[in-house]
Amino acid sequence: MFLVYQRIPVIFHDIFMVALAWTFAIIIRYGWPLENDVETIFWQVLPMVVIVQNLVFWYEGLYRGIWRFASLPDLLTILRSVILGTLAIILILVLFNRLERIPRSSLMFYPFLLTFFLGMPRLFYRLWYEHSFKFLLTTAQVQQRMLVLGAGTSGEMLVRDMLRCHDGGYIPIGFLDDETRLHGGKVQGIPILGHLDKLAEVVESLRINIIVIAMPSATSAQMQRIVELCERCQVPFRTLPKLDNMVNGVEVNLRDLREVAIEDLLGREKVQLDWHTIEIELRAKVVMVSGGGGSIGAELCRQIARLNPTALVILERGEFNLYQVEMQLRQEFPHLVLYAALGDVIDTVAVRHLLARYRPQVVFHAAAYKHVPLLQTQTREAVRNNVLGTKNLVEAVVEYGCQTFVMISTDKAVNPSSIMGATKRVAEVFCQAMNERSSTRFITVRFGNVLGSAGSVVPLFKEQITKGGPVTVTHPEISRYFMTIPEACQLILQAAAMGQGGEIFVLDMGQPINIRYLAEQMIRLSGKVPEQDISIIYTGLRPGEKLYEELFHLEEKLGKTTHPKILLASPRSSQWTELCEHLNQLALACDNYTETEIKQVLKKLVPEMNDSPYVQLTQPPPAPPW
Repeated sequence: MFLVYQRIPVIFHDIFMVALAWTFAIIIRYGWPLENDVETIFWQVLPMVVIVQNLVFWYEGLYRGIWRFASLPDLLTILRSVILGTLAIILILVLFNRLERIPRSSLMFYPFLLTFFLGMPRLFYRLWYEHSFKFLLTTAQVQQRMLVLGAGTSGEMLVRDMLRCHDGGYIPIGFLDDETRLHGGKVQGIPILGHLDKLAEVVESLRINIIVIAMPSATSAQMQRIVELCERCQVPFRTLPKLDNMVNGVEVNLRDLREVAIEDLLGREKVQLDWHTIEIELRAKVVMVSGGGGSIGAELCRQIARLNPTALVILERGEFNLYQVEMQLRQEFPHLVLYAALGDVIDTVAVRHLLARYRPQVVFHAAAYKHVPLLQTQTREAVRNNVLGTKNLVEAVVEYGCQTFVMISTDKAVNPSSIMGATKRVAEVFCQAMNERSSTRFITVRFGNVLGSAGSVVPLFKEQITKGGPVTVTHPEISRYFMTIPEACQLILQAAAMGQGGEIFVLDMGQPINIRYLAEQMIRLSGKVPEQDISIIYTGLRPGEKLYEELFHLEEKLGKTTHPKILLASPRSSQWTELCEHLNQLALACDNYTETEIKQVLKKLVPEMNDSPYVQLTQPPPAPPW
């Protein structure tokens, strides 16, 4: 009811405009003053015209429009309402007096006049609302003078939101854009001043307080160049999220602005997925995620929840992690059938109970220890979790008739130089061997580091920078492959939908990133200068660490798949009897806590493992085929 009271001035305005339009339509035809018989008919008909037309306005929702946001959709609503109203008025008047003394020309003038009388006040009000406060803000000097990089659709929407937002604290001064044809023009009345290379000059001459990068579709290379230009200006800069991360879809407003993150510089083109195929694979099925409270596992759960599974089962050993992901999923997906189980893949009884109770049809195995230096001295725990835990889950999956099992592996399983990499390679081998001996499809997905995951280098660098440094890098030349958590999870889902069983899918990780460059960029993004404000020190390679990671073994011939970001590595064969014998030896050695024997058996299972204390390639491995 309150909203109706708020709309009363608008309703009275439109009633008056209907009467005015009808009056002018009659006067245009008959002149002024009206003849007596015409005036009599006019006063008889006017109330009917006003009532009928405003009922149409109400039905079409014209009164729900907010004048300060009046735009093309509001004009279309006015046109539709006026046309329908005119037709309804003609029908009423035909029934009333067969259009006696109602000229046909007036019925033609009326909709044009009414559209003008309704549209112009809304347009003038919006123009007044958006631009009348600029002078007051300028004289009070309470706003920040903003320069927008990118005069495209996103930049236009952002500036429009600034102009209509009285208390936003920003006033746009100009645009910069590399499109030469736009130079000299204006967007929302704000001039386009030239190329991005003029940034420093424009910032100084126009006393810019803040720079906004309004280019959500920019590639990582473009973002690196833009950020370098911004850093030279020594003023704060902000950016918009990538298009696929926009909270409001394609709408852009001031609330979307955020600081530039390292993901903006290392990210790649948006991954195009075949969501139809993925949804067919997972929709109306019970899906289970082991390690569902970790970085990859939690994001997998969120992606799967969007695909309408019959139920989602989460197995997680960390109580707080399980609590967090359960609360997030229940809040974001209130209709999701969710079972959160606190447990460990090493616990055979718990795993079998879970599989027997919920009978998942698809299992994503993300539970694993992954910290390379730590696991170098924790061989038994690494083997129990990454190898024997996987074995427990795989055997239960086969026993209870699961359709698909997706093993999430790592680039460190290729020519492993660490205990962690060797255990993941054994898990790969076991899954491939089981694929030949069961009706379950076993699919392995292999990729490199994930930006922002728990225990990764990015959170470590952030913490070190917050404390004022130093930032520790193991070696000046060390490099790693990186992708974002959502991208990795989406490609895992795509690979799961594509796999027929027994494959090793290798995700396109792009080009390896030098860790020193990563550290320097993160320092700069924090507003500091590397080696001046925050130093970088080199600590030397840690046990089990390589200078360069590899994504595939030389004996694994790579082939293309139907997805450009996913490659297929041909698996290497293994002897089932020998494999089982070695796994039994591993289990026995773990029970006896004889780590020397565990390492010896690992070496038999993964002959290519380099178990020297420190490993570094003297030159990078062959470049990936992408």
